[in-house]
Amino acid sequence: MTTETLLPFDQEFVSSFSKEKAEPEWLTELRVKALKSAEELPMPRPDKTKIDKWNFSKFSHFTVESAPYASLDELPEEVKSFVDADAQKNLYIQRNNTPAYLSLSQELKDQGVIFTDILTAAKEHGDLLRKYFMNQAVQVDEHRLTALHAALVNGGAFLYVPKNVEIAEPIQAVYIRDNENLSLFNHVIIAVDDNSSVTYVENYISTVEGEGVFNIVSEVVLGTNARVRYGAVDNLAKGITTYVNRRGITGRDSHLEWALGLMNDGNTISDNVTNLIGDGSQSDLKTVVVGRGEQIQNFTSKIVHFGKNTEGFILKHGVMKDSASSIFNGIGKIEHGASKSNAQQESRVLMLSEKARGDANPILLIDEDDVVAGHAASVGRVDPLQLYYLMSRGISKTEAERLIIHGFLAPVVDSLAIEGVKRQLSEVIERKVR
Repeated sequence: MTTETLLPFDQEFVSSFSKEKAEPEWLTELRVKALKSAEELPMPRPDKTKIDKWNFSKFSHFTVESAPYASLDELPEEVKSFVDADAQKNLYIQRNNTPAYLSLSQELKDQGVIFTDILTAAKEHGDLLRKYFMNQAVQVDEHRLTALHAALVNGGAFLYVPKNVEIAEPIQAVYIRDNENLSLFNHVIIAVDDNSSVTYVENYISTVEGEGVFNIVSEVVLGTNARVRYGAVDNLAKGITTYVNRRGITGRDSHLEWALGLMNDGNTISDNVTNLIGDGSQSDLKTVVVGRGEQIQNFTSKIVHFGKNTEGFILKHGVMKDSASSIFNGIGKIEHGASKSNAQQESRVLMLSEKARGDANPILLIDEDDVVAGHAASVGRVDPLQLYYLMSRGISKTEAERLIIHGFLAPVVDSLAIEGVKRQLSEVIERKVR
C-alpha cells in the first residue's frame, strides 16, 4: 500500500501564494517544481516503522492567520514559561502561520546579524537565502516529504551570523499552535560564517489539541572555526503527525552541538544528521525522549565523518509509557579518507509497562582504518525491585515511576550545555510523567 498524497493545493495555488508573498522568482520556480516531484518521489522508509497509513498531506487550511502579540505579556501562560529571560532581546514568536513578535538587539543589527521569519527573508534577503535554502544540508528531491516541504513552506525563521561575530546571549524562536486547523511546513536556516558563534533555541508548543500535519526542516551550516549550539524542545499535541528533519554541515575546525528534547504526543519521525565535512570539526548530539499513550515514534541520529580528525558523539535516552513504541537508530559513519576520526554513541531505552516497546539499534559503518569507534545500547523494563523499594518507603507507584524516570533521564538532561533547554526539558518531563 502507498501513502495517499493528493493535496487540496495544485501548482497554480503554490505559484500564486509565492507571488503574493513577493518571493523571488527562483523560489517560486522551486516550489512549483518540488510539488510536481512530490507526485513521483517515494516516501522515506524509516527502519522498522510502517508509515504508509500516516497522514502527511491531508489538511484543510494552508495558512492560519492570527493576531500578533503587542508584548510578551499577551502570551498564554503555558507559553511564557518557555520564553528564556536571557533571550528576550533576540526573540521570534510565530503564532500559527503569523510572525507574531520579533526582537533583535541594535547591537546585533549593527554587526550585520539577520534574524527574521523565513518569508520575509525570501523577500528581503533572497540572494543570501538562496545560498542555503535546500541547497547544502537538505535536498528537495531526497523523498516525497522533502519535496512536499519545499513546495509548501509556510513558516519558519532565518538566522545569519556574518564573519567574526560572537553572540553571547541566546537567540530563541517559539512556534505556537493555538488553532486546531493549523498544519505547518516550517523551514529554519541557521547560517554561521567563519570564526563566529551563536546559541539558538527553538520551541514547538501546542495549546490546543486536534489533528494536523507538521513537516519541519532545519538546516544548520557552519563556516570555518564556527560554533553553534542548537537546542530544541518539541512539545506538540496528540493527533499531530510530525516529520522533523534537522541537519547540519560543518566547516573546518567548527563545532555543532545538538540538545534535543523530543516530547511530542503524536506519531513522529525524527531525522537528525550531521555531516562533518571540514577537517577537525566536531558534533555532539544529546537527545531526550518520553513517549506515552499509543504513539509511534522513530528517531534516527546520524553523524557522517568526511574530514580528517573529526569527532562525533551521540547520546540518547528515552522512556516509553503506556502502549507507546519507539525506534532509536544511531549511525556513526566514517568515510574513506576521514583518518584519525572518532565516532561514539550510546542509546538507552526504558519501558514502564508491559505494552510499551523500545528498540535501540547502534550502527557503525567504517570505511577507513586509522580511526576510533564504539557504541553502547540497552533496552529494558523498570526493575520491579526498584519500584518495590520505593513503594516500601511509603511512596506511591506513580510517584516511584516519576522518580525512576527523572533518574534515568538525568545523565542526559544534566549534561546539556544550554541552561534554558535544560530547564524547559525538566518542566515538560515533569508534566508528562505526572
